[in-house]
Amino acid sequence: MVHSDSSSFVRVGGMQLGSEQRHCQQHGSYTAYSHKPGIWSACEQCQDASDVQQRQASMQQQRQAQQAALWQKRLGRAAIPARFAERSLQNYRPTCAAAEQALRTCQRYAQEFDAVLKTGRSLIFCGSVGTGKTHLAVGIARHIMEAGKQAVMSSVLKAVRRIKESYRRDSPHTEAELIQEFVEPDLLILDEVGVQFGSETEKMLLFDIINGRYEVMKPSILISNLGLAELEHYIGTRAMDRLREGGGKAVVFDWESYRRVV
Repeated sequence: MVHSDSSSFVRVGGMQLGSEQRHCQQHGSYTAYSHKPGIWSACEQCQDASDVQQRQASMQQQRQAQQAALWQKRLGRAAIPARFAERSLQNYRPTCAAAEQALRTCQRYAQEFDAVLKTGRSLIFCGSVGTGKTHLAVGIARHIMEAGKQAVMSSVLKAVRRIKESYRRDSPHTEAELIQEFVEPDLLILDEVGVQFGSETEKMLLFDIINGRYEVMKPSILISNLGLAELEHYIGTRAMDRLREGGGKAVVFDWESYRRVV
């Protein structure tokens, strides 16, 4: 609240200019000026504080807009299928003790991801259909992306097809450049391992991806409906050895399908 004391007016070029001593409860006495009848300038210190608040609010809005844009860019690059886009560690509902243990393993992995990056520790999710393997993998991806890291998800078949695009004569990319696309992300999730044909070329390309990430200490998560022995047959012993190094862990999803339970 502002209280006025005394005021005075002078005419300058046909305009009536006034000044008045006023009192601001927050900043004390100040001189107010009037260029129009009944309109007086506010306390300068109050005005300065208001300007600062407005600038801060504007900067906060800009930061939020930038963060939202970065998140959308990160999410787009992650290539998470729309069906799984809203999956998270928070909304996974375990149906048995083994599923609860799998959830805890994924929560620790996500929470300790900075440490994971120092060793390149990978995960292998294998086992029954409909048990939440993709849900938990996407949940880990969302957690680390919210922390500013980049995750990318792809089926093995899509990854192999993408790299094989370099074999065309008119391809603007080399094989090495397209392999590097899968090496760069902080976390790579390879889904549907075992759906591909398992040819030597595919094994070689898959090994190049896994080995490339292994060499730069970047973790991978492999998802398969196969058992561990069958999975090793598809990806090859060398690739499996890379995934096991640095504390790599296999999580076996061997409980009843969630889809049948619900």
